[in-house]
Amino acid sequence: MSKRDHYEVLGVSKSASKDEIKKAYRKLSKKYHPDINKEAGSDEKFKEVKEAYETLSDDQKRAHYDQFGHTDPNQGFGGGGFGGGDFGGFGFDDIFSSIFGGGTRRRDPNAPRQGADLQYTMTLSFEDAAFGKETTIEIPREETCDTCKGSGAKPGTNPETCSHCGGSGQLNVEQNTPFGKVVNRRVCHHCEGTGKIIKNKCADCGGKGKIKKRKKINVTIPAGVDDGQQLRLTGQGEPGVNGGPAGDLFVVFHVRAHEFFERDGDDIYCEMPLTFVQAALGDEVEVPTLHGKVKLKIPAGTQTGTKFRLRGKGVQNVRGYGQGDQHIVVRVVTPTNLTDKQKDIIREFTEVSGNLPDEQEMSFFDKVKRAFKGD
Repeated sequence: MSKRDHYEVLGVSKSASKDEIKKAYRKLSKKYHPDINKEAGSDEKFKEVKEAYETLSDDQKRAHYDQFGHTDPNQGFGGGGFGGGDFGGFGFDDIFSSIFGGGTRRRDPNAPRQGADLQYTMTLSFEDAAFGKETTIEIPREETCDTCKGSGAKPGTNPETCSHCGGSGQLNVEQNTPFGKVVNRRVCHHCEGTGKIIKNKCADCGGKGKIKKRKKINVTIPAGVDDGQQLRLTGQGEPGVNGGPAGDLFVVFHVRAHEFFERDGDDIYCEMPLTFVQAALGDEVEVPTLHGKVKLKIPAGTQTGTKFRLRGKGVQNVRGYGQGDQHIVVRVVTPTNLTDKQKDIIREFTEVSGNLPDEQEMSFFDKVKRAFKGD
């Protein structure tokens, strides 16, 4: 199934500015966030919106996308060149091997190899992501068997060198080809490429040398992590093979949405409702922040949509590059269910003021009148 166009996903034009893209993302991410929207498929829509924003908000990625779309211009070359290297049922390596008798280099089955990486998804509250925390997680992973010390053999015995491949883990197989009889190298099926045969297997691990355990790991979550970011814990993945180093553990963070705050990078956004009287006459109000309540002075005549900025009241940058700000957008609430006395007061105010707009509004009305007259 083909992916939808990123611009279509965000509902913006291809000429949209960064602010328009950011505004569309904030609206849609809040709409489809799994912690808010419990409808089926909302999590997939959220991922789609997030992917579109990550591409279009980055100038380099956006330019690449505008030129190539979802297609990777390097596909079919490099690691999987020649369209996958399939020639009539024969892979490129097969042809090379058939002609030159196994000329491709094979990996030594007894060489040390790094263990596999693991991934763990951790859900954080909005506050824990902002301030960080110490926690302990428990993950299932393979550990070296304590009984056989990783050899896979019963204590007191040792694995034997495979007599079929001589410990190389590979067999030479004669094969008839259009070029004559050649020798092709294949993985030894007797030892499964390990070069060793375990006759007396360890009872605890069944000869694997590893067993599944639940491992507790202490994790220090840095302040300022955001949704989708990850933390790498070196050496906490699966154990290595033949004495190789262990893999890594990647902790991926999922941050729950907040009922009042929205986050964009290191900045925090919120709406502050004001009464008609507070907006008209001015007031000093308490505003909640992640760092506690602060007082904000509202000037007289404040309009809906007016923005205020509280410096340093946002989120600490996860890489230590300062602190974000909190942005407050004012929303003037129109009173409802007025009493008769309140209605009389408003009528009296209208009569006293003459119900006339101020000079700025008069200028706007003049423009509208001229437009209708065709001036």
